[in-house]
Amino acid sequence: MQIGKKIKNLRLKKGLTQEELGERTDLSKGYISQLERELSSPSIDTFFNILEVLGCTPKQFFDEEEREQKVVYGEDDQTDYIDEERGYEIQWLVPESNEKEMEPIRLTLEGKGEFKQFEPSLSETFAYVLSGRVMIKLGRRTYYAKAGEAIYFHAADEHQITNAYKGKSELLLVATDSYL
Repeated sequence: MQIGKKIKNLRLKKGLTQEELGERTDLSKGYISQLERELSSPSIDTFFNILEVLGCTPKQFFDEEEREQKVVYGEDDQTDYIDEERGYEIQWLVPESNEKEMEPIRLTLEGKGEFKQFEPSLSETFAYVLSGRVMIKLGRRTYYAKAGEAIYFHAADEHQITNAYKGKSELLLVATDSYL
């Protein structure tokens, strides 16, 4: 079991940033990041404190009984996160997708909105622009895609997606591994 990934998933479901979780547990943002990336292990007291803040009991956390595989996901399964300062909204379309090989999201960018910048990784990214026009900065290069166009790249360079349209731009984005 990957405890760090499970903590990250619970944090995201609660709509908390690493900094917010750290503040509520008297831990640093850096320590929360290390836990989520499996670079550090919490003490029992720290672990129980994190679970309490995340609204999860230890039994629920470690319960891995076999469940029937879910194939169809509806609106009730989706989780949203809005970053008003940067002008974007993420809608996770599949629960716990950040623990799977692919992570599908619906990304909505307000006018001049920008998604966070990502460091190089081994991930692959696919996106389909549903509306508007977006700009993709990939290393030193810049690309544009409009409604009806697809985007695909290996995330070997720093990368960021921003709105290149006055109104809202919306895209379906699927990334492998640890993109988001």
